Amino acid sequence: MGFKFKRLEISDLILITPDRYNDYRGFFQEVYKESVFKESGIKDDFYQLNMSYSKKGVIRGLHYQLPPKPQAKLVRCVYGEIFDVAVDVRKSSRTFKKWVGVALSHKNGEMLYIPEGFAHGFAVLSDFAIVEYFVSNEYCPECEGGVVYNSPELSINWPVENPIVSEKDLSLPDFNKAWLFD
Repeated sequence: MGFKFKRLEISDLILITPDRYNDYRGFFQEVYKESVFKESGIKDDFYQLNMSYSKKGVIRGLHYQLPPKPQAKLVRCVYGEIFDVAVDVRKSSRTFKKWVGVALSHKNGEMLYIPEGFAHGFAVLSDFAIVEYFVSNEYCPECEGGVVYNSPELSINWPVENPIVSEKDLSLPDFNKAWLFD
């Protein structure tokens, strides 16, 4: 069993491709192996596992948690396909305001590692999608932050027309008004 780790355009973001073993019954793959992840530079301990079910055209995000309980995430699409986005919200970073989007699906089996200091969101491309993500801190309502998905400063190219977005996510501030990491 093994994993391939590929650093993306923002080098703190890592696309992870687990080895998958297919046969006449289906497939088997490891999702997480602490020793291998730590060896590859992912040092976070994951304390909570979240899962969502969403219909085609739904956009969730862009969400993050601020100190004292920031969260790193390990995101995967258990069923369906999503366009997964991570935005650097660390003011002191050389990639501040930059974003990366990748397709995650149950077919490709890939996962995206998102460290602390990134906003995260996704758009559902299939009829529905089940997404799960491990997080490095438990949810803290007082630490919750976010940016509206269509913030003009980010110019994210979401691949959905007429997105379905919650009222809560629509009320998130534009990037230039959000409470960000220092």
